[in-house]
Amino acid sequence: MKIATWNVNSIKARLPTVIEVLKTIDCDVICLQEIKCETDNFPYMEIEELGYNCAVHGQKSYNGLALLSKHPLDDIQKGLPGNEEDDQARYIEALVMSDQPVRVGGLYLPNGNPAPGDKFDYKLGWMAHLATHAEALLEQEDAFVLAGDYNIIPRDVDCWDIARWRDDALARPDARAAFQKLKWLGLTEAFEAADGRAHEYSFWDYQGGAWPKGHGIRIDHLLLSPQAADRLESVEIYKKAREMEKPSDHVPVIATLSAS
Repeated sequence: MKIATWNVNSIKARLPTVIEVLKTIDCDVICLQEIKCETDNFPYMEIEELGYNCAVHGQKSYNGLALLSKHPLDDIQKGLPGNEEDDQARYIEALVMSDQPVRVGGLYLPNGNPAPGDKFDYKLGWMAHLATHAEALLEQEDAFVLAGDYNIIPRDVDCWDIARWRDDALARPDARAAFQKLKWLGLTEAFEAADGRAHEYSFWDYQGGAWPKGHGIRIDHLLLSPQAADRLESVEIYKKAREMEKPSDHVPVIATLSAS
């Protein structure tokens, strides 16, 4: 099973590129972030023609997520459990009914800038709710994946120049510590486990020629439960998506899990 996460930065603005990428990477499950459209305005017809079932948690102009699956989806949840007061569309979850079912949570974690400040406090609070939910999922001892744009640079080597990012909300010690806490619960970060190379990125800003200069950061992650981590075979960062016409500033990160 191939599971991908991809921040598309407006699915309507980039639909032809999204369609082409989805055809090429041919994943079983894809978690999309920043679709930037309301649920009813999602391009269901175009995506369903590719063979995907769609679960969408949209929001006008901002945020928004979609889970695409070539298998039936069950037990669809919209919004992060335990964080019902949050009115931003940042979490969606479903049980993917493949031969070996996998629960998949798609998330778009707050950016948190400027930091310190209210937005950074919101980020840390959101991560605390995510950790509580992850603990509850771990207690069930089933395979699950939490995939998305975490807006966290986990290590110095996951950035082209950490000196420029040290005080940013994506790399501040308390944000990194909150991400590390998720792993300490028993989750495995797929790229670190299957690859782990330094200076492999999933995001390049549109400004300042970041893409041709190689000025990227790695902020898109898949965290796996022990049952899913046991099935992890490989991880690919699909960089070709960044050089396409009208690209997102993120690219897909794809984890391949064995059948059993």
